[in-house]
Amino acid sequence: MAEAAQKLYDLLKADANCKSLLAKNLTQERFDLLKDKTTKFGGTLADCIRSGCENTDSGVGVYASDPDAYTVFAPLLDAVIKDYHKVSELNHPNPDFGDVDKLDFGDLDPEGNLIVSTRVRVGRSHDSYGFPPVLKLEDRVEMEKKTVEALNKLEGELKGTYYPLTGMTKETQKQLTDDHFLFNDSDRFLRAAGGYNDWPTGRGIFFNDNKTFLVWVNEEDHLRFISMQKGGNLKEVYVRLVKAIKALESSGLSFAKREGLGYLTFCPSNLGTTLRASVHIKIPKLSQTPDFKAFCDKYNIQARGIHGEHTESVGGVYDISNKRRLGLTEIQAIQEMRRGVEAVIAEEKKLGG
Repeated sequence: MAEAAQKLYDLLKADANCKSLLAKNLTQERFDLLKDKTTKFGGTLADCIRSGCENTDSGVGVYASDPDAYTVFAPLLDAVIKDYHKVSELNHPNPDFGDVDKLDFGDLDPEGNLIVSTRVRVGRSHDSYGFPPVLKLEDRVEMEKKTVEALNKLEGELKGTYYPLTGMTKETQKQLTDDHFLFNDSDRFLRAAGGYNDWPTGRGIFFNDNKTFLVWVNEEDHLRFISMQKGGNLKEVYVRLVKAIKALESSGLSFAKREGLGYLTFCPSNLGTTLRASVHIKIPKLSQTPDFKAFCDKYNIQARGIHGEHTESVGGVYDISNKRRLGLTEIQAIQEMRRGVEAVIAEEKKLGG
């Protein structure tokens, strides 16, 4: 066990130019302290650092082997979490989605000129299962079964259909790809971390009839809940998501949390609220100003191309989202994003957009 970790550690140290958070935070002292430890799910240090050691161009470079890794390998993971989330203490508050009947926001772009679509997503992990590196094929199948049983209890607007990746017809595959609903197995960082083991077994996609609520099952995380629609009505999108989370919690799913860290995810960059609220928005003027990034930073929002991280904008349309996931409540994260988007709209209008 320590042998596997040692080989990986040597790979990491062999690249003097490695800038990852793993390289920065995995000191010899921490390595020696953790190399022989195992979590209750059977996770090891090697499971946590494999991807970052094999891909020394990683940004983070660390994945948790399972929920218990956040306790057993805390000396490393806590340091990475503080570094990534830019917090000095790990005192994430208890979940608070706010009173959805009394929200003080609605449609952020009532004229419908700037915001193309709005989306809010969270990640969740089953507390009784490990993450990809420690899962066996039968765990994935069992987890999928439990998840689908809960999803099938959803009612009203949330009621929908589950499409497993295994045995998916070409037609369904094409339709889901066209809708941008389908996920794939092409991320080499995730692959090295064991994210695609037993692919495509146990993976699938659930969505409601209106295609406004979507669940990814066993993609990177055990569960990703996504609420979305065309236009700028953040209230409708957020309320739908909160209803879905509460309904699934009351239908027998129990999610992994840790005191001070919030909800736990496979990659430490997503934990806490795990909430990413975003709009696709047309800002041809503001996006061309030299201070665009500084403007976004001021409001704790992040702008990126509409096809995900590290992509360019298409036709002045950007994906703008909240940057902070940890150290604040869900309702605070939504309000931060909302204020940021309102500021972006006001600035674009001011510039004559």
